[in-house]
Amino acid sequence: MRDLVAFPVLLLSVLLQSAVMSQVKLLAGYADLTLVVVIAWALQDGVRTAWHWALVASAMTAFLSGVPWMAVFAGNLLAVFLAQALQRRIWQAPFLAMFVVTFFSAILSQIFAYLALSLLSAPLPFRESFGLVILPSVLLSLLAGIPVYLIVRDIARWVYPSEEVE
Repeated sequence: MRDLVAFPVLLLSVLLQSAVMSQVKLLAGYADLTLVVVIAWALQDGVRTAWHWALVASAMTAFLSGVPWMAVFAGNLLAVFLAQALQRRIWQAPFLAMFVVTFFSAILSQIFAYLALSLLSAPLPFRESFGLVILPSVLLSLLAGIPVYLIVRDIARWVYPSEEVE
């Protein structure tokens, strides 16, 4: 039953992503709220469902966005991999881990989207795409990371109380 909390949380993040965050732009980039939620969940202690969250979030995002599904899945799965690898190393600094994983995951996710869109449609100029879309998106994702991490931490503590964590 605890694993079912992923559906309303991720559905809410995808809806906020498409309705609100897509309107908050910096140049041509916007924060990837769903990616940030997946990263924040993967960095929580005692969470064993991060891969499930990444798959569900990827499916929801791919359904609603114009980005090819391969790029969405690759970005979210890579984010969980980086988060879990970094969590084992920097477990006493969760905000630092959140910023590092968000930074690299957002860049790689945007580059995956750029490559997929360039291969499947008209080639896009990399310099303009990097300066106008990728870097502003990374900055906005980093800014969204702080409140998202705090909210997801509270959800994780509610779903996995500390006395039940192994």
